[in-house]
Amino acid sequence: MLDIINVEKTFNPGTINEKKALNGINLHLDEGDFVTVIGGNGAGKSTMLNMIAGVYPVDCGSIVIDGVDVTALPEYKRAKYLGRVFQDPMTGTAADMQIEENLALAARRGKKRWLRPGITAKERAEYKQLLKILDLGLEKRLTAKVGLLSGGQRQALTLLMATLKKPKLLLLDEHTAALDPKTAKKVLDITEEIVAKDNLITVMITHNMADAIRVGNRLIMMHEGQIVVDVKGEEKKKLTIEQLLQMFEKSSGSRFTSDKVMLSK
Repeated sequence: MLDIINVEKTFNPGTINEKKALNGINLHLDEGDFVTVIGGNGAGKSTMLNMIAGVYPVDCGSIVIDGVDVTALPEYKRAKYLGRVFQDPMTGTAADMQIEENLALAARRGKKRWLRPGITAKERAEYKQLLKILDLGLEKRLTAKVGLLSGGQRQALTLLMATLKKPKLLLLDEHTAALDPKTAKKVLDITEEIVAKDNLITVMITHNMADAIRVGNRLIMMHEGQIVVDVKGEEKKKLTIEQLLQMFEKSSGSRFTSDKVMLSK
């Protein structure tokens, strides 16, 4: 369902600021895979997601989603395959529009637009049912402006919008990092529920080692633009943070030094 094949990316080549972000990365995901991605700053985690989404062109290699080679497709043409939630709760929604209007935009993505009432009674009833999944009371606030919601409520709504059309691939870029611990847990629980319900292939970047081990069926750890640890299934379920760090040090030949990740153990 997703193949990243020998993808390389260098920013500012030939300058003093040259940075090798991805170094011949390979990754294959099957239907139903929920992969957590962890690594230090500059490991290539977000660059990998941006390559999948088409934010930047690859220097070489290819990216295939659901059997379609999307390597040469611009970002807007890849959007029909993808759902994405960013770290910033302010990204992904229109703050000045109502909750139901935001959901309508997500539901009609890729469809032809018609001159008709903005939201029908049937659609409004569907949105109420969808919002009940979040258990945040938003189904009673359909006409509230999204800008008035808390960070957690807005991030949960963004997640719902990103998965409304059941994308081929869901990309989560540290989508709980900007939330307080209690709210982050709530959003992560909602994430697991939605992913399981729709059997979505998911790639989730996180800086929390405990979450990386607990969530999903596969874990990859990145270092200097490469995947240096890849564990799945029963091995992942039994993994401890100490064992994960040992695996990283053995594979990369260096100690794990990300303060942000280590403080989130």
